[in-house]
Amino acid sequence: MARSTMEVAFLGTQKLAFNQNGQDVRVYKVFYGDEPDGVTENGLSIVSMDVPADVGEEVFASGAQFAPLEMVRITFDVARAGKQKGNNLCVHLESVKPASGHVPKPAAQPGQQQPKSAEAPKA
Repeated sequence: MARSTMEVAFLGTQKLAFNQNGQDVRVYKVFYGDEPDGVTENGLSIVSMDVPADVGEEVFASGAQFAPLEMVRITFDVARAGKQKGNNLCVHLESVKPASGHVPKPAAQPGQQQPKSAEAPKA
């Protein structure tokens, strides 16, 4: 099984619970927006991805922290499905934005010197 990530516009998470033939069933899904093809859809293409039951509650709950259309990173496994197709299964959902209070330090460009420390010289 392969694992990959993608960054997309968040639309929502969904949890369905029902009873089927005496068995309790829970189904989890993540919905995200993709570029429309301009032929069969305009504005935003709405795509869903299944979530495995073992991480379903975690992924479902994480959806509560995102605003509609916020950019999120979906980590997903690609399971073999048959007829040379794969089935994408979301295993983790996180914001693309860095956590608040964390400002990444820009890396020096080639040929640039790093700024010197503001420490006082040692005597």
